[in-house]
Amino acid sequence: MKRNKMITPIKKDVISGFSVFLLALPLCLGISTASNFPPVAGILSAIIGGMLASFFGGAKLSIKGPAAGLIVITVGAVEQLGAGNLQLGYERTLAVCAIAAILQIIIAWMKKASLAEILPPSVIHGMLAAIGVIIISKQAYVMIGVTPHVSEPLELLFNFPFELSHLNPILCIIGLLSLGIAVLFPFLKKISFVPASIIILCLVIPLSLYLHLGIDHSYIFIGNTYSLGPSSLINIPHNFFKVICFPDFSGILNLTSLKYIIMYTLVGSIESLLTVCAIDSMVVQKTAPSNLNKDLFAVGIANLASALIGGLPMISEIVRSKANIDYGALSEKSNFFHGLFMLIAVVIFPSVLNLIPLSALAALLVFVGFRLASPHEFIHAYKIGPDQLFIFVSTFFMTLATDLLIGVAFGIFLKLILHILRGNSLNNLYNPLITAHKFKDHISIQVEGPLTFLSYLKLKKIIEKTEKETKTIVIDLSLTPYLDHTVLKKFQTLAHEFKGLKVTIKENQALVPLYTHSLSTRKVKTKSPPKKV
Repeated sequence: MKRNKMITPIKKDVISGFSVFLLALPLCLGISTASNFPPVAGILSAIIGGMLASFFGGAKLSIKGPAAGLIVITVGAVEQLGAGNLQLGYERTLAVCAIAAILQIIIAWMKKASLAEILPPSVIHGMLAAIGVIIISKQAYVMIGVTPHVSEPLELLFNFPFELSHLNPILCIIGLLSLGIAVLFPFLKKISFVPASIIILCLVIPLSLYLHLGIDHSYIFIGNTYSLGPSSLINIPHNFFKVICFPDFSGILNLTSLKYIIMYTLVGSIESLLTVCAIDSMVVQKTAPSNLNKDLFAVGIANLASALIGGLPMISEIVRSKANIDYGALSEKSNFFHGLFMLIAVVIFPSVLNLIPLSALAALLVFVGFRLASPHEFIHAYKIGPDQLFIFVSTFFMTLATDLLIGVAFGIFLKLILHILRGNSLNNLYNPLITAHKFKDHISIQVEGPLTFLSYLKLKKIIEKTEKETKTIVIDLSLTPYLDHTVLKKFQTLAHEFKGLKVTIKENQALVPLYTHSLSTRKVKTKSPPKKV
């Protein structure tokens, strides 16, 4: 009996790991290619993220690997650090990634990973939506077989309709077929358990053979001549050890390197930790809450190892992690097996992988980009309140116009200004009076002053301290005149975050939502003075 009980969980993790590997393989190749890294760098990242990070724990059911959200940073780093030399840019970006990984390890060691929790959701989603648009703007050209003549996202979007006349018909058909499958396949309920990416590969690899894409040749379509050849396909070396590349630290001290170190550390850590929090909310009843510091430490160690041998930076990735849960994973072993199957694929089947057209991978990334920038995200922000939509859209456009770091900083700045305009002083926003009072059967934590994203961690630290003394905590907000959306969102996950602890929130009945949504910012309405007669 004991033997059967041991076999079943491992079997489920193997099956889930294999299923996630099938989903992740084309995504890893596509993300790497789109990032101006060698295609195999994405697989190398997934191998290390699976086989190394699994041993450090943190979030049991999360899958570590390259993420579409980091494409934008990586492309910029390679181009700017290499000054036109992509190989040099690649090697210097590896050095930047290595330093960022060390910073992630330090943040985790200092137990500061929770800082990512307090970033306003509207800012984060605005940034992610902008990343989605940037991915679409670049990959749409690859999907139709066109080389763009501009590089900025808004220019790429504006010029795209005019470039349709130059598309490569065969590559465009492959791309559109792949995109159609990615969009429509989830609606086919009876077979939707099979990853759409596998159906795409099963279609485009035979097409690649039939069309002889591995051989340079041309064809005529409606009087125009078009070229096809190996440049339209993925290129993975047959000798796995040839993929190893070491970082170049020669430019690590310049301002450009510093900018990208900060961006990788900030955006990579935030995306990864947000994924862990999201995965926790999906498995509330199945597992204990993840240790954010432990998980960031695992990501940092894996990122350092990946950067030192030529791999892409990685995070705990949301799409693969969600699939991992859906496939029935029970432990971190599923992440390990996902990495192991990646290793087997790149060592044994490089010839098969080299038959995958770039336009098919670009189509997958266009679909990923659309999901990040879905109109639903804009609608959701509006439903919470016009203020959240304003912050969301401002972050979105500032990120498109500048870069991720400036976009996020601008969004946070706007959020802060909005709180001040609503009658809060900067000191009160950052440092409300929070005190714990011990009673016979519980501890009451009273908040006196506004409770916002700036001060939530102060409250959380006090909860963590009092957790050791009692199993019942009351958060008293009767003297709290202002609650922001970020804190209300965090209150929803308190019960899961502090399992075994009964947390009750005593609300201030005078707090009124500024808009109709239950998570809208709340404020005590001051009575207007009586009018003089």
